[in-house]
This record gives sequence, structure tokens and C-alpha cells, in this order.
Amino acid sequence: MYITSWKNRTSELQLESDIYQSLLQWYQRSDSLTIVNDKSAADLILAGEIISIDLPSLAYGANNITQQVKLTLHVRYILKDLDSGEILFQVPDQLRTEEYIIAADSSTTADNEEKALNIIIDELSQDIYLKTLSTLSKL
Repeated sequence: MYITSWKNRTSELQLESDIYQSLLQWYQRSDSLTIVNDKSAADLILAGEIISIDLPSLAYGANNITQQVKLTLHVRYILKDLDSGEILFQVPDQLRTEEYIIAADSSTTADNEEKALNIIIDELSQDIYLKTLSTLSKL
């Protein structure tokens, strides 16, 4: 299986790299799948795109100051059989969300945002991995 680096249409630097690394970690757990670095050596290809990331306000405290934010990541991805050209599964529009707390200092808030994004990335990668295993077991 070959995993592409996802297209990143956001201003969030290294987001595509973080998703790629997370996917690799999940797929390397499998005894039945081998990840290759060369597309020509692969039977399957997993590709995706990061469409957007949004940080809308969720809850307000005194003086209308935001206390909690829901980070939203919008992605799409596809798993394709390279030999037959068959699309094994495709998710054209998926939203992932995670809430985090706005702290009094910006450093803690940035840490909270990073943790929320890491949770989204890990859960997304796990779901894609499990969907791949489920799809391949039905073939």
C-alpha cells in the first residue's frame, strides 16, 4: 500500500505531514498490510486532501470573551486499487471536530489547540485504517 502526502489547502503548516505520520503509525500496526515508499510497488493507494480548518467560537464568558472553541477539520480521502483502478472506498466530505478551552495565557491556549488537533488527526487515521481493514476483509 502506498500513502500519498495529502494536499493541504489550509494555512496550517505541516498539517499534511502530521496526518501522513499518523496514518503511517496506524498502518504499521497491521500484519496484513505493507506500506511502500514507491507507488509502482503498491497494489493500493490512499490519497486525501485537507480542505479547511476552522476555529469558530463556541462558548462565551463574562464580557463576551471566548472560553471554549470547537476546532473543525474538513477532509476528503480515497482508497483505490492500482491494478484494477477500482475505488475501494471514498469519503468526499468529512468534518472532524474537537473542543478545547481558551486559557488566560496564549501559550496554554496554543497547547490546548494542538492537543485538540492531534486528537482529530489520530481519530481520523484510526478510522481510515479500520475502514481499510474492513474493506479489504470483504474482498
